[in-house]
Formats: sequence, structure tokens, C-alpha cells
Amino acid sequence: MAERVVITGMGAVTPLGNSWPDTWAGLLAGRSGIDKITAFDASEFPTRIAGEVKNFDAAQYLPVKRLRRSSRASHLAVAASREAVADAGLGESLEGTEAAVLINSAVSGYPEIQDATETLGRDGLRPISPSFVASSLTNMPACEVAIDLAVHGPVNASALACASGTAALLEARRLLLAGDADVVVAGGTDAAITSVMFAGLSAMRGLSRNNDSPQEASRPFDADRDGFVFGEGAVVCTLELLSHARARGAQVYAELLGGALTSDAFHIVAPDPTGQYAAEAICRTLDRSRLNPADVDLVCAHGTSTLANDRTETLALHTAFGEHAASLAVTAPKSMTGHLIGAAGTLGSLLCVMAIREGVIPPTLNYSTPDPECDLDYVPGTARDATVRYAVTNAFGFGGQNAVAAFGPV
Repeated sequence: MAERVVITGMGAVTPLGNSWPDTWAGLLAGRSGIDKITAFDASEFPTRIAGEVKNFDAAQYLPVKRLRRSSRASHLAVAASREAVADAGLGESLEGTEAAVLINSAVSGYPEIQDATETLGRDGLRPISPSFVASSLTNMPACEVAIDLAVHGPVNASALACASGTAALLEARRLLLAGDADVVVAGGTDAAITSVMFAGLSAMRGLSRNNDSPQEASRPFDADRDGFVFGEGAVVCTLELLSHARARGAQVYAELLGGALTSDAFHIVAPDPTGQYAAEAICRTLDRSRLNPADVDLVCAHGTSTLANDRTETLALHTAFGEHAASLAVTAPKSMTGHLIGAAGTLGSLLCVMAIREGVIPPTLNYSTPDPECDLDYVPGTARDATVRYAVTNAFGFGGQNAVAAFGPV
């Protein structure tokens, strides 16, 4: 019998809470974690709202020296990874375990680069930290997690923009099936709510400007959507071969059946308006997971709340699922968290896992005015009890990077 890859632990630090149970409870309650920006003075910016992590004390996880040498994205990743490993029943360390770490990130070094640049311009060379360069590198969240958990196997980080978190899980599956690890800690992290980031995104006109009603700003698939809400967070899970998990008596949440990556190769920001290659990623995922379109009950959408993305994603779902698209439940957690960038795909993946396990689908918030070009069942307003046999999650990133994964029961 072919080996199966399963999820045995989950961890999260998000705008909805500083643990996975708190995040999941917020999703089910339809609670928004979006509010006015506190990370910097945004009073003169066109967009003054974000999905910020709240009341997070990194000193609970890292000693002073490690705090000073590492980024906020690393702090969040360490906290989420510890939770995922503990939830899997593996304790506080993976020492002696054939383990790997895959923590992807899109923009993890932004705050550190901005701070160092401002310091250099204001005060010269002397105040620049000797840890600056290392702390700002994309691989450092993964490395900090490996140090924290004493992981001596493969440690890797990839940047696929907003598809990064999903891609980490697919790479973890490959590592496990190749025999390169018995346990993989995988997911995504990003923390880049900075003035430079918001200046750049504002220049692109991609962000919602609904500053007066932050909790109503992220409106995936709604006709009145006006852009996405930038967020931060880390979402991580522990993956193992089913045989390994059962041998040690571990809980098993769900199976990661398979997935696919494709590229639009169209534009650095805009999706291919035909949705052809997003649909291709979905179709390849179904094929590799040995699923028929009619087997899938839930899609966790990328659902950014931008005009182009939501329209294109709906088209891709119609293309990939055909007539069955009308029967799908499609939910968009960014309506509550904002866009967690590198962590967004892992959040969608774990939402699928919990929907299968618990038989309930979190809602899409703020969906009130239908868009004729977005004509699917977006689970508006409140959570829905439902039997979810199999679920698919979409993650589409800048540059046309598409990552899709499928999950099922064990």
C-alpha cells in the first residue's frame, strides 16, 4: 500500500488569536481581526487598516539575545511551530528525531531592512546591528525554528509570494515520501506591516481604503470590494507518514492527498484573466489526489477581495469543477484575518483540515452584494454545518504563482 502523508499537529499566531484553537474559534465565529494600524503612524496614508497580531509577547518564547538577533516573522514562526509540535505530541524538542523544517515567507525581512536603512541615514554605521543581515534573510524563520526545536535534518525556505505557505506543505509531502524525514514542521510566516510596505502597496492601489469600517473592509467576492487588507501571522503544521504517526500513537487530523504548482507567466501582479493556469493547478491536484470534481465539498478560496483576483478565481473554479462548481461551498478566511501573505496558504490548508474533521465550514464575512461575475456559494455571514468529504485550498501569488492542495479524511 502506498504511503500516506498526514497532519498531526497545528499551530498559529494570527490576527484572530495567538494559538490555533483561538484562530479556529475566531474563524467559526465570523470575527474580524482587522483594525486600525498600530505598528506605525499611518495617519497620512490612503490605507490605515491591517490585520495585526495582537498582544503577542515574543519574550515568552525566546531569550533576550535571540529576540534581538531575529525578526518578528521569526518570532511568530517559532511560537506557531512550538505549538504545532506540542500538538502533535512530540514535546518541546525534536532532538533525536529524523525531522525537517520548511517555513516559507514572502516579505519577512522588510521591517529589519527599513529600520536599518533609516538608522544608517540618521545615525551612520555605528548603530547597525551585527545581526541585521542574517535577521532579514528569508531563510531565517526556518533556521530559528530549527534552532528552537533542535532539528538537524533538512531546513529549507522558499518564497512564492502569497502561495508560499501552501507550497511548504507540498514540499513537506515530497520530503516525507522520499524518506528524507520522519517528521516535517512546515508552514508560512510574514510580518511586514511597515510604512514602506504600505507606501508601495498604496502606490499599486491594491489595498482597501475602507478606513472608517475596518472590519467590513475585506469583502471577498462581494460586488463592493475595493482591495485586499494586508496582514501578518504565522501558521504551521506537523506532517508525518501515516505509518509513523500510528506507530507512535499520534492523533491524526487529516491526510494531505496531493497538490500542484503552476505559473500564469502573465504579469508580475495581475492574474491571467482567463484563469487557465489556476484552473490547471486545481485539475492537476484533483488528478494527483485521485479525486473526481464531484468528490470535493469545500474550496478554501484565495479570495483576496480584489476585483481581478476574485473574478479570476471564480472563473478558474468553474473551469476546473464544471457543473459541480455550483455545488461547492467556497469560503474566504481573508475576510476575517486580512491577507497573511506567506502564512495565508497554510491558514487555508488547516481550515480545510478542520472542516473535514469537525463538519463545519467557517463563513465568508462581508458578503452582502452579489457580483454577477462571482456567482458561487461563498458561505456568507455565518458558519455552516456540513459534511466535508474532501477539501481543496487555493493560493495564488504575485508573479502568477499558483499553489493548490487537497485534503481528505484518514
